Amino acid sequence: MDLSASQPGLATRLGAGMLPPADSAVVLAYARMLQREARAGACQPWLRGKNIGMLGEPDSDPAAELFRRAAHELGAKVAQVRPFVPGLHAPADLLHTAHLLGRLYDAIEWPGASAGVLNEVQAAAGIPVYDGLGAPSHPTARLVPLLGGDASRADQRRFVLQAVLLATII
Repeated sequence: MDLSASQPGLATRLGAGMLPPADSAVVLAYARMLQREARAGACQPWLRGKNIGMLGEPDSDPAAELFRRAAHELGAKVAQVRPFVPGLHAPADLLHTAHLLGRLYDAIEWPGASAGVLNEVQAAAGIPVYDGLGAPSHPTARLVPLLGGDASRADQRRFVLQAVLLATII
């Protein structure tokens, strides 16, 4: 599998809550590769040197924990970033902040932000912006039953999440 280029529109479509069949196939292919690596005990740090920002208050939400674990296992560093101050959503402030985030991070996880804000930040930052990627309600969660293999459901969900990270960041 060619890991040399990311899927440019995948993060945008995921942010809009869409996962067309072609994107599903890409994510499943990456997830199966990760599953094979884990079975062989040869997991690669595919995201070594990558930085991911998690916007929001620190919490122990299972979806946030799943996201952190998935990213760390791939070698990424995950930084918790406090939410924006009220009133920052003025267009100029939002664009300025998005440009800064794009220089600091290779991707951002921002659960609960409005779709409009996510799209603006992604466009201005030039990096993937996810909305609750680890949540059970995220569109990628429906790919877990299609993955197959003998791994637990939790491991399969982690492989799918990691596959999205690979497909959108590398």
